[in-house]
Amino acid sequence: MSAAQLAIVISTSLFVSMVACLEIGYRVGSRNSEGYPTANEGIGAIEAAIFALLGLLLGFSFSGATTRLEARRQLIIGEANAIGTAYLRLDELPASDQPEMRHLFREYVDARVAAYAQVPDMKAFHQGVAQAALLQQQIWARAVAASRNDPTQNSARLLLPALNEMFDITTARTIAIDTHLPGLVFSLLVVVALSSGVVAGYAMAKRRKRSWLHMFLYAACIAITVYTVTDLDYPRSGLIRLSSADKALQDAVR
Repeated sequence: MSAAQLAIVISTSLFVSMVACLEIGYRVGSRNSEGYPTANEGIGAIEAAIFALLGLLLGFSFSGATTRLEARRQLIIGEANAIGTAYLRLDELPASDQPEMRHLFREYVDARVAAYAQVPDMKAFHQGVAQAALLQQQIWARAVAASRNDPTQNSARLLLPALNEMFDITTARTIAIDTHLPGLVFSLLVVVALSSGVVAGYAMAKRRKRSWLHMFLYAACIAITVYTVTDLDYPRSGLIRLSSADKALQDAVR
């Protein structure tokens, strides 16, 4: 199951569970109110604490997801800039070595883009990253060999550091793609959301009749927010995509 499908399943299940919790809370509250007219007194502080905690968890989860999305976007821009800089500095190599190096650069960029296009198939993704790593070794070996034939040593002083930067950022991108909202925090978010449903349903028992509009609206808002957080955390498979940013990599060697 892909991350996008999993996000839909989780959000749909949460919506149904929220409605069920609201109904459970309403029935329990109605039953208690019949025998104890003061059953709803003194629970305002508990309700406020649960809803405050839910708002805090939703806010931090959403903020963290958007931060991670922006960090991934900035890493793509950084890699594109590093590749572009290194590609321009190929001019410092002897003229006879430049065509082959430019060809290797294009193969390398295509391999990097193809690897990220495989996400969420992580096995294929890591295979693509490994293929790009082999091209890294070839590019480095060719650059070192070519710099030895450069009497000015400009290629060694300018090109090799640029290649180092170009290769180093790939590690940061690989780690970033596996960085998501911790499972414990996500589980806590779901538990608190369901608890808030029970509390909200219990408070609704003060009415003579349950309000299905408010119940569905509340459950939908929580479920959609959780879906958005999940979608932000997996920007290669859902509605939110980073695919357009990959074009910057290809433009760097064109």
